[in-house]
Amino acid sequence: MILNELWSLRSEALRASAGDWARPILDLLFPPRCFGCSTRGAWLCADCVPQLPHVEHPICQICGYPTAGTKVCAFCYKTRPKIHGIRAPYYFEGALRDAIHRFKYKHAKYLAEPLAHLLLNYLQASPIDADIVVPVPLHQTRLAERGYNQSELLAIELGKALNLPVVARCVDRIRPTDSQMSLPAQRRIANVRGAFYSVDKTIAGKKVLLIDDVCTTGATLESCTVALQRVGVSSIWGLCIARARFYLR
Repeated sequence: MILNELWSLRSEALRASAGDWARPILDLLFPPRCFGCSTRGAWLCADCVPQLPHVEHPICQICGYPTAGTKVCAFCYKTRPKIHGIRAPYYFEGALRDAIHRFKYKHAKYLAEPLAHLLLNYLQASPIDADIVVPVPLHQTRLAERGYNQSELLAIELGKALNLPVVARCVDRIRPTDSQMSLPAQRRIANVRGAFYSVDKTIAGKKVLLIDDVCTTGATLESCTVALQRVGVSSIWGLCIARARFYLR
């Protein structure tokens, strides 16, 4: 057991520090282990993916959160979000939570491809019309600390699969914000209000697919939407891998 743990830690350290060119070699030397069942061969194996906690329908047509059957939930009916819609196919739990956490905080950039594949699977079943893919940006301070924007890595992988251009610099995070996950729900909207800005007129009239890793209240996606609408995009749909199951709004 201890040797297996040491072997796993060693392989993760090598993957985190290696370039993309080394990934096939590392996969041969240290085969990926599924986050769900530890089977060798994939980070999320074909048996475990169907077992991931799916967001059940019916859902609100705007925020994508499950409802009792109404087309629009009470929160969206009251607040009238600017974003056209948000979709997140899974709940932020279990093996998927572990994978996203490692991807986001442990320099596991190699997980961008399998996680983006989950989004691709969703879009194949539930298409969203888009001209460009835009990742939610990090503030420069956070980007310098982490070394990469996990949402941009997801967007790049998804853009390649969909044959859509990725426009990663059309919106800026102009002030640092606290982690949304660390805040109570009622403070999340205020935390990101006015945090994003765009002056990129080249995307005017474009249909935007806005990518983030996790959605809780949708406040970050909504704040990005306000910034992008100021430059005249025609529609904005948010797409995340997972969302929180329970939160107060």
